[in-house]
Amino acid sequence: MKYARQVQESLERLDASLSRLRNLIKRGENQEALNFMEQGELKDRYDELQNIISISSVSNLGSRGTTQTGTL
Repeated sequence: MKYARQVQESLERLDASLSRLRNLIKRGENQEALNFMEQGELKDRYDELQNIISISSVSNLGSRGTTQTGTL
């Protein structure tokens, strides 16, 4: 459940950043938009989401940082 909440929050932040990018482009602020994508907030939001997904797919640790043991 915590994973789903983290992903949803990250997606919402990414969506807000995409909205800001759209506004920059709409106002003709192309250089600012490029910086926003390549070095700014949009890149950070994408990296954040990518890290959450990567950790969840390679980590076999449980919620307390211990290996999941399955049925004992």
